[in-house]
Amino acid sequence: MARRSRWVWIVAAVAGASVALDGGSLAPLGGAPAQAQDGGTITLRSDIQEANAATGIITARGNVQIDYPTRGIQATSAQADYFSNEDRIVLSGNVVVTQKGNTLRAEVVTYLIEEDRFVATPRPNDQVEAVYILPESPPAPTSNSGGAGARPPAPRPPVVLDVSPVEDGAQPLNPAQ
Repeated sequence: MARRSRWVWIVAAVAGASVALDGGSLAPLGGAPAQAQDGGTITLRSDIQEANAATGIITARGNVQIDYPTRGIQATSAQADYFSNEDRIVLSGNVVVTQKGNTLRAEVVTYLIEEDRFVATPRPNDQVEAVYILPESPPAPTSNSGGAGARPPAPRPPVVLDVSPVEDGAQPLNPAQ
């Protein structure tokens, strides 16, 4: 499958200099913000960052913080590797990702940018933890709200249900008689 051409910008502070990643080549930016595929800005902070023009990989180590407000993503980890040729970011070491209030905790989290999908892996003998905020369900209609468009209440089960066995030759009771 042919890879379509597009611009992906990442800012990396390497010994006080800024660099941009454009389809695998690095060029000085002069401090311009990172431009994500959908026009948003990604901010990457860490103690150390390295950019390899030959491989198109940017590595950030130590107190890594990522902020991607366009998609509502914030993340922290010990290390992050951005693979520009594959459009993926691999976060490792005590990873915490939050997106619109939802939280994901794992040892390694791979973010597939084009798919907007996370794949999480735990430490050995541990588990991945995800906390999701579920939307509130709409309130149930009340019997007093007989306005237009109101749904009828759900049928109620019978109060008494006779499930006793029927003996041979016995006539069933008919309460209507």
